[in-house]
Amino acid sequence: MAQPTPSPTPAATHTVRGACPHDCPDTCALEVTVSDGRVVKVAGAADHPPTAGALCTKVAFYPERIYHPDRLLYPLRRLGAKGPGARFERISWAQALATIAERLRGVATEYGAEAIVPYSYAGNSGLLGYGSMDRRFFHRLGASQLDRTICASAGAMGYRGTIGASVGFDVENVVDARLIIIWGSNSVVSNLHFWRLAQEARRRGARLIAIDPCRTATADKCDQHIALLPGTDSALALGLMHVLIRDDLLDHDYIAHHTLGFDALRERALQYPPARVAAICGIGEGEVEQLARAYGSSSPAAIRTNYGINRTAGGGMALRAVSCLPALTGAWRHPAGGILLSSSGNYPVNAAALERPDLMPTPTPRMINMSTIGADLLRAQPPIKALFVYNSNPLAIAPQSAEVVGGFARDDLFTVVHDLFQTDTADYADILLPATSHMEQLDIHKSYGHLHVQVNQPAIAALGEALPNTELFRRLAWQMGFSEACFADSDEDLCRQAFDWDDPRMAGLSWEKLKLEGHARLKLPRGAAPFAAGGFPTPSGKCEFYSQTMASEGVDPLPGFIPPREWRQSALAAEFPLALITPPARNFLNSSFANSPRFLAQEKSPAVHLHPVDAAARGIVDDTPVRIFNRRGEFHARAIVSDRVRPGVAMATSIWWRKHSPDGRNCNEVTSQALTDMGGGATFYDCLVDIARRVTAA
Repeated sequence: MAQPTPSPTPAATHTVRGACPHDCPDTCALEVTVSDGRVVKVAGAADHPPTAGALCTKVAFYPERIYHPDRLLYPLRRLGAKGPGARFERISWAQALATIAERLRGVATEYGAEAIVPYSYAGNSGLLGYGSMDRRFFHRLGASQLDRTICASAGAMGYRGTIGASVGFDVENVVDARLIIIWGSNSVVSNLHFWRLAQEARRRGARLIAIDPCRTATADKCDQHIALLPGTDSALALGLMHVLIRDDLLDHDYIAHHTLGFDALRERALQYPPARVAAICGIGEGEVEQLARAYGSSSPAAIRTNYGINRTAGGGMALRAVSCLPALTGAWRHPAGGILLSSSGNYPVNAAALERPDLMPTPTPRMINMSTIGADLLRAQPPIKALFVYNSNPLAIAPQSAEVVGGFARDDLFTVVHDLFQTDTADYADILLPATSHMEQLDIHKSYGHLHVQVNQPAIAALGEALPNTELFRRLAWQMGFSEACFADSDEDLCRQAFDWDDPRMAGLSWEKLKLEGHARLKLPRGAAPFAAGGFPTPSGKCEFYSQTMASEGVDPLPGFIPPREWRQSALAAEFPLALITPPARNFLNSSFANSPRFLAQEKSPAVHLHPVDAAARGIVDDTPVRIFNRRGEFHARAIVSDRVRPGVAMATSIWWRKHSPDGRNCNEVTSQALTDMGGGATFYDCLVDIARRVTAA
């Protein structure tokens, strides 16, 4: 059985090259200072162009996370009841692995292997940590597959329907843009290194416009903020198209040679005049007109969007509509023009080699959507009888928490959790396993915000008996008697398998070279406009305003507007008149870092932002204890009365662990398990609530 890659021998102070594994487009390169076997400092690598020596506050204080007094260090077995306050006893790895193997075999024998479900996401975004030996294990076992939809699936599908892949402008070129529209992204908080480039563009004369329902830290620093209603982004994009077409702010040559379906798009866009769009979006008609003219007359013009706009009923269509804009104006002709949602499609990742889908039985096991895990745990057929959670904290992050809690609380559900901490989810585990931090394991990384490949070297030996995902599933495969040679692959073997090294984009790169140097840019030309002469990675090779692929999948082949689902129910909208959005708190990343004493102190307590007009109507002032509620449930927070949110919108910063919230619940108590128009994504921001003062005990 292969062993994990050994950590460096503790010595005098030295520096180790690493990469941040958290779910952020920046994928920073790290310089980790180690003294006597202990991490003492984490800094951004100055020689890595995207990082340029700077880190977000969360990662700058990473030693506090590694040496947190609550780190899990040994395997544990639950004693007594599941849930908050659950007690555990220490066991050996041999006992833990034997127990897990025995229970999984029992479930597979009695109910079939599909009754076993892995649940994971991007708590570790390294290619090994995210999906390698774990996928091999569950594929060989014949377990249900997990559809990992909770963040990006809708937007990615809509974007690919237009552009063809998760690609766009080279972010390093954006400094030369004359107009940058930051659409549905709080770059200062969640894409810091793009913000640095946007600021440089501004110093060179660019205008910055933020489109967001809230006046975020990013919107504060832009030249203009357009505060549309949640879920109306595609209507705004169609309104911009209307004005561009009406006023002939088009690149007719680019449209003729490099796009497909313009005539049909024209007919659709002309149905969305500025007056109609303004009414839908809750903004001024003049804002639609002015934004369209600014976009149509500025060159180069760049749109940086993110996944915030894909979390409503029409989330996929929103990205589809927005991604049509650059082809109408010919913005793709310029290196600093076009659009970027994700750069991940540029990387020739060899997913089949890492994950080995060929190990799956025939017929292929069923798919479980992670966004509906609450409903599936309670009602799926055949029933889910065993759940293996890693790289995720579904009790905190999955929608409609009451059902999620109900599912995890089942006495007949065998649950394993592999994590660094005893999260909300871990409170429901039968077996709780200690995970390494990224500073205790080897990995290799792509990015979804730049074009560099990076290696994360282990800086220190694993604390206690913690194991990385790769070694956990390697040992478990051995325990289950899986004899395939791939289960003996070492972490270095996996790194060698992670990419198609013969792809031209990897020219001159090898695992050995990267291991030595730490990071390298893909072999893509600098200063180039990727689609200046078309060549989109779509079936037609063109930007597809009309997508036959989408038509064949039963999706509207043209961009359109799909209203938020809960708006369409007039009685519901009358009962719950506030649209709730739940973007990340500045000091949290999903539920990671949300148990740090430093960051908890800075966030103070769960908060909900409310416009003064909406607050006054409810007798609410700053710091009023309130309840936020709908038919699915409620959670408690303190009110912050501010014009940072527009009337009719409430914003609750997330994601608080339930156990650190005053009422033992968080914002996902009220969110819905309804899915997006395409991609099966979660609709966190398609959520109507009301807010009321909460009477507290004297």
